Amino acid sequence: MDREQEEIQFMGFFGIFKESFNIVASWRKIFSQITIALIIPLSFIYLAHIQISELLFADIMHDEYILDRTPEGTSSYNKISSILSSEWTAFILFKIGYVIFFIILALLSTSAVVYTIACIYTAKEISFRKVMSVVPKVWKRLMVTFVWNFIIMFAYNLVAILILVLGLVLVGSSKNAMVTFALLWFVVFLIGSVYISLIYHLATVVSVLEESYGLNAMAKSQALIKGKMGVSFCVFLVLGLCFLGIQLFFENRLVIRKANIGLVNRIGYGLLCLFLLSIVLLFGLIIQTIIYFICKSYHHENIDKSSLADHLGGYLGEYVPLKTKDVQLEQYQV
Repeated sequence: MDREQEEIQFMGFFGIFKESFNIVASWRKIFSQITIALIIPLSFIYLAHIQISELLFADIMHDEYILDRTPEGTSSYNKISSILSSEWTAFILFKIGYVIFFIILALLSTSAVVYTIACIYTAKEISFRKVMSVVPKVWKRLMVTFVWNFIIMFAYNLVAILILVLGLVLVGSSKNAMVTFALLWFVVFLIGSVYISLIYHLATVVSVLEESYGLNAMAKSQALIKGKMGVSFCVFLVLGLCFLGIQLFFENRLVIRKANIGLVNRIGYGLLCLFLLSIVLLFGLIIQTIIYFICKSYHHENIDKSSLADHLGGYLGEYVPLKTKDVQLEQYQV
């Protein structure tokens, strides 16, 4: 982050990726430590949950198949039904446990990376030990922002489903009309989902670097991203496609074709997917922080580095919110 802030606003698609690579190359040690401590466990949990979920669900489907072909009222039926009930309970509990641990590690990783990037930006002394001491305090603010994002996404999905059902009823029985409406609905729904996701990711950075968090951070993020929506969308689309590609490769090699490859190949594929996913997650967190500074620059808001450094230092002791007049940025003339 050696550029002058006036220049950051002109950073484009390739410039963002180049800047992220330069940051990692210049601060390899600290990012390697963060990756090993937080991001690799996060990636491992995500990939492991895919494999374990498939195993549990396969058992459920197998027993459902047997139960459908077993006469009701027999001892076999009751025994299979009891086993199936236990399997569903185990599956649901596993999913709940996975979601809890994944969210915790995701927010901790976000806290660590955003804080580190901000320290680099302000030329503030940084060490892995210092980052890990700050992370729990920043994490609390991010949790509030996450909860609000969850509420917004839940409401958005609920409204979208209602619109889909109502629309399919109104278009009548015409198959072509129903398909056309469904495709149109999907495109609009996807755009809306990506938009909310962009706002949330930027809001996590706002939650760490400013006094706003929760719904206020989401509102601040929505205002910041205006004017930089195109490049932000393209960057996150590439990251999302990389994430999806790794997931599909993992499922294809280790879940669907699990009986067709040997143990050595399974371990090799697993480690490859773990490595690639960790890299994508790390760069995703770095890039969303870079986009925050780009948006600030685009809106002609100059962050006072000394005030931001004081704000970051406040996390090391009793938390002292950074006042709006301090970080909230003085306007500069272009």
